[in-house]
Amino acid sequence: MSGPSAAIDRTLAALADPHRRGVVDLLSRGPRAAGDLARELGLTPPAMSRHLRTLRQSGLVEESHPTFDARVRIYALRPEPMANLLRWLEDAERLWSAQLTAFKAHIEGEG
Repeated sequence: MSGPSAAIDRTLAALADPHRRGVVDLLSRGPRAAGDLARELGLTPPAMSRHLRTLRQSGLVEESHPTFDARVRIYALRPEPMANLLRWLEDAERLWSAQLTAFKAHIEGEG
């Protein structure tokens, strides 16, 4: 599967885990080093690494290295996946709103 639907699926799958949602929440306040994220979330470095790999693969975060130390990895949110998810949710909300309005009109018309 490819295209917008696959991208939404990857985003939702990545956000299904509470630790990854915690990472996204922390990164929404600004970029952070992997070690800082692990400490703030109470995770071991290997566990944090696995969560960050999933978030990178989903496209939600990007990794960079500061010029002063290539061993340090800094993570930041990428806006595109969340913007795509928001658009998808807005489309779903419009669909449901239209369906519920039509259902209400149908029910009221039977009375």
